[in-house]
Parts: sequence; structure tokens; C-alpha cells
Amino acid sequence: MLGIRLAVVVLLAGLAAPVSAAVTTDLPAEERLRLRVETLHLADGGRAAGELLAASGLITELYARNGFQPMWRRPTMVEELMTSVAGAETHGLDPEDYHHRAIERLWTAGVRPGDGTLAGEDLDLLLTDAFARLAFTLHFGKLLPNDFHPQWNFERSFGVADPVAWVARQLDAGTVAAGLIAAAPQTLFYRRLQDLLARYRTIETSGGWPTIEAGPTLELGSTGPRVAALRQRLEISGDLPPDPAVDPELFDEAADAAVRRFQTRHSLEADGKVGRRTLAELDVPVRHRIDQVRANLERIRWVLRDVGDNVLIVNIAGFDLWLVRNREVAWRTRVQVGTPYHQTPVFTDLMRYVVLNPTWTVPPGILRNEVLPAARKDPGYLPAERLRILDRQGREIDPSTLDLSGPFPYTVRQDAGPDNSLGVVKLMFPNPYHVYLHDTPSKSKFARAERAFSHGCIRVQDPLTLTELVLEGSGWDRARIDAVIASGETTTVRLPTPLPVMLLYWTVEVEADGTAYFFRDPYDRDDAVIAGLDRPFAVAPGMVPAMVSGAAR
Repeated sequence: MLGIRLAVVVLLAGLAAPVSAAVTTDLPAEERLRLRVETLHLADGGRAAGELLAASGLITELYARNGFQPMWRRPTMVEELMTSVAGAETHGLDPEDYHHRAIERLWTAGVRPGDGTLAGEDLDLLLTDAFARLAFTLHFGKLLPNDFHPQWNFERSFGVADPVAWVARQLDAGTVAAGLIAAAPQTLFYRRLQDLLARYRTIETSGGWPTIEAGPTLELGSTGPRVAALRQRLEISGDLPPDPAVDPELFDEAADAAVRRFQTRHSLEADGKVGRRTLAELDVPVRHRIDQVRANLERIRWVLRDVGDNVLIVNIAGFDLWLVRNREVAWRTRVQVGTPYHQTPVFTDLMRYVVLNPTWTVPPGILRNEVLPAARKDPGYLPAERLRILDRQGREIDPSTLDLSGPFPYTVRQDAGPDNSLGVVKLMFPNPYHVYLHDTPSKSKFARAERAFSHGCIRVQDPLTLTELVLEGSGWDRARIDAVIASGETTTVRLPTPLPVMLLYWTVEVEADGTAYFFRDPYDRDDAVIAGLDRPFAVAPGMVPAMVSGAAR
């Protein structure tokens, strides 16, 4: 028996080398399955029917708890999983990541789990791996968010102490489809994106939308075949209601309104003119829009399951701030975020206090790269900007007495006031990146469609309303806040309860009426996520320990 066991181990270690009938017929099916499961880690993660088994740790633990018996005992369970795997497309995922063709091939050929054959064992293992892969992907996402956001610090949990036991319960109860539905995000935000994905895939299968040839700017009153192509393009995307009575080559008022709607939905200045930038957005293929939606479904899987009832969310790519109370958006305003060179990081922390009439201490990077070079060129720069140089004891130093080109062991501070770079209020969630929310004297920039202007902090269009909202219940109403600001006195006020702040990044959003907004991906992050979704499934270290080691997350 030992010799036979060693032979099986060697064969299994050969990366999907078939186990010969001459060897396996001497082993009971239960013993053979146990050996296969126990040696998965020796075979490049293990394979079944030529397919790599990613959840090797979970499979080993799961089958051990089940006495090395087949897990898929009822045909209805298999059929539910096959339907769910095919439906992975509705989540922007590739069914082939979950052994779609391999399972279909075996099932169609009459192979059944537990039929005592090697093929039956292969199918049982593939079904288990597919279920685990899909459940964990729907819950956590296919990719590691840390690979895209180095500052990522969100806590993500499967929601149960023992993920292996959770899988066992679903299979024991036969609740395959229900378990997978529960694993996916249960938010309107996610479901609306799924609906948008279905709509755009229908557009793609119908031939997509036409491109519009380059040429002079199209606007109200323009005529010609380019206008006809424009109208067709806008009708397909739902921006222009079809009207067979209208001259298709005329840019009329309806076309003007449709162009403005399209521009608003694609983060463009809504002027009704189809110039170079609007034309470029119109000519983006529907396949790319589909991929954008897929990327943002993945981003939701990374984080939105763990959003609390009360939270402040900033969408960096959409230049928006959302205040959520009792899981409903209670308030929303525009923000300005970091430039592509000074990107606002993606992370979470707790807002703990606000500062009215804040001073501004120039951060080291801005001091080194901007303030000191400007002061060297123009001796009047520091006074004009109301910037004071302070030594370590807090004493003010006359800049004319210093060599600004040498070592600079000083602090540069701007006094409080309406022209302070932070405006009249900052809202603090202390973090290693020196990023926070604040007012700004640069109010006019909020009117722009794209608002990436800061050094990384978030400038808020209506910071005093936000301050009033986050201080609610602390005795600080708007009148008291305004009175302190009018006094010019720097005042710190602690929040009654720390408020979670989530700085996130998503580039597609769907309103309740189905209107879709595509943001312009200011930090060029969509393509990397799309490429990751298109790569074959792989379990990376740190993704889901239960899949690799069998340990609870």
C-alpha cells in the first residue's frame, strides 16, 4: 500500500499528469480522493481535469472535515453553480476564471461527482474550487487593492469566523445560488452598475455606436453628415430621444440639449459644442465603457460591503463628497482634489476635530519645492503671502537675515484669515499623509468640471455646512460657528463621535433614474484594473488566506 501511495503522490506532483487506471484501481475511491486532496500543495496548487485549483488550502481543509467524501451530492447543486458561474459576467467577471468550460464539458459528458471515477473526482474538485473562487471574488474582489493604492488600509472581513465552515454549510444545505448572491455586495450602487453593464453590452451586441469624423466644431445650426452621425450616436446612448420627423443632418435645439447632457455625464464643460475634447469622448468605443463599468464593480467589491451606517466619503475621481447617515446620502457637495502629480491617496481614517480660523503650516514638500524657490526669486513673496518664518521656539525671524539657499531648520506659517490657504475651517482626520478637508480661497475653481488642483488635501465647496453637520449634537450650531469665524480666533472643536472618512476612487456612477456618469480618470487608474480583471485568476499572497492555507481570515 505504501508503494502505491507514493506512486500516486509522484503522479499528482507532476502538474496534472493523469493518474493511471492500473494504479488507482487498487485504491478505494475514498482513499484516492484523500491522497489527491492532501497532496494538492505539491502540484503547483493542484489540478483537476487540467485546471489549476486555486483554493488548495480551503479544499484540503474542507474535504478533511467532510471525511474525504465528495461534496457535490445533488444534481441541483451542480446546476445552480453552473448557472451562477455563467452569470459571473453580470458582475463584470470572466466565467472562465471559475472553470466554466471544464465543468460544462464534464457534466455534458455524463460525469457526476461521486461516481467512483477519476473524472467524477475531477468534477467534484472543480466545483468546490469554482464555488470558493466565486464566493470570495464576489465578496473581496478578484484583485488586491493594495496593488493599486499603496496607502490602502481598509479592514476587509468575510463576515464569519471560519470561511471554510461557511463553504461547508452552503454545500451541506445545498444553498449554492443563495450563498453566492449573499456574497456579492448588497448595495443599490452595485446593482445600478450591473444594470448599466447589461445595457452597454446590449449596445455592443447591436453593433455599438458610430464614430464621428474629425472636422470643424459642431454646434447649434450646424448641418451635414457629421451631424447625422452625432445624432445617431446620441440616440444610441440615450442622450437624444429619436424623432423621425426631424432633419437628421440638422443640429437643432434637441441636439444641443443632448450634447450638453452628454457633456455633463462625461465630466466636460457643458457648452453644447462638439469640439476636440467632446468628440474624443463621443468616439470612445462602447467596449471601453463596458470595461470601465467592470473596473468599478471591482472597486465596490473591495470596499463597500464594509461601509458603516454613518460615514463621509470622497470620490477622488468624481470630485465629490458624500455625507452618509443611516446608510442614506444625507448631503453632497463638490470638492477639489490633488493634481496628478500630487495625488490624493486612497485610505480611511476617523475625523476627530475641526479647527475654525486655522493657521497653515507649510508642509515640507511644498516648502522645499515651491515656497523657498519663490522666496529666493522675490524677496517680497513671503510678506505678500502672509507667510512668517518661525524658529523652534516659535519666534519670528526676519527672512532678510537668512540665507534661503542653505539649510532651513525653520517653520513657515500662514496666519489665520479668509485668504489663508485653508480658508476659515479645516476638518481633521490625523494621518501620515497630512491630508485633510478644508475651505479654500480658490472658490471659482469649483465651477470647473475637472477639479484636480490641490497638493493632495481635499478642498470643500461648502465647508461651513459640512462643519455644522459633523458637529451636530455638540452644541455648535451655524450661528456659533459663524461668530467664532468672525472673531478671527483659532478654535478647535472635537466631534461628539469620531466620523469615519473614506477617500475612494471610482470613475462610473449611476443615479437612481439610470443616468450614467463617466469621470475622466484623473490619475489614469482604470486601465490597470481592467488589465488585472482580464488576466487569468490567481490567488496572490494576502488575498484570502483561507483559500491558500485553510485558516480563517
